[in-house]
Amino acid sequence: MRLGRRFYLSEVVEGVVLTAGHFFRNMGKHIAHALGRKSARGAVTIQYPEERRPYSPRLRSLHRLVRREDGSPRCVACMMCETVCPARCIYIVATEHPNPEIEKMPERFDIDLGKCVFCGYCVEACPEDAIRMDTGILEFSSYSRRGMIYTKETLLALEPAAKDGRPTSPVPIPATRTV
Repeated sequence: MRLGRRFYLSEVVEGVVLTAGHFFRNMGKHIAHALGRKSARGAVTIQYPEERRPYSPRLRSLHRLVRREDGSPRCVACMMCETVCPARCIYIVATEHPNPEIEKMPERFDIDLGKCVFCGYCVEACPEDAIRMDTGILEFSSYSRRGMIYTKETLLALEPAAKDGRPTSPVPIPATRTV
């Protein structure tokens, strides 16, 4: 084996040449754009908190529960979403619905977002279209594990995103409770 191959010198030099090529090509486009050539555009850095890229309408974001006309959750506590969840992050406790035409409703509907992998299986499995991932909220955090558990009330308070993909409701802070 040659000395250059043994120490990966040719690969390192090849990587530096590739990176430098991208850098100077992009720099040339920025300079040309600044001097008046509007068709030349270099790579653009987005200043994140102030500027945001548009998201796809199919992007899976924070969950929400859909309400009926009377304000109760559309969920019938069939446990399909809890069963299909690969991360086992959904916890449902069923109770009787006050309306005799509807058999059940969730007494508790909790999602632990610390465990959730945002696969969307819960949305696909729901026969009532009661759970959706269309809030447009992607920034949610907490200082504790309990803060990442979203309850039924918190999920019902969320609204779908606007047409441009921006969230219409702020991220509610879940109430801390004992588990």
